[in-house]
Amino acid sequence: MTVATQMQQVLAGLQSASASVKTFALQTEDQKAKQDFQQAAQSLDSVLKTLEQRNMYIQSQEPQYKQQ
Repeated sequence: MTVATQMQQVLAGLQSASASVKTFALQTEDQKAKQDFQQAAQSLDSVLKTLEQRNMYIQSQEPQYKQQ
């Protein structure tokens, strides 16, 4: 399994986790919990953005992604 493939799996997992946390924020009536879920979602989205940029770099470096 290549690093790029592993990165894709990580990105998919983070996207899923972010969506779940956002759903929790929408479903809860507890304002403190809602705030905590929203903050967690923002953190996950920030990490996701960083890793997406890293993934683009990885793809530019791995031979199977290079344009010939």
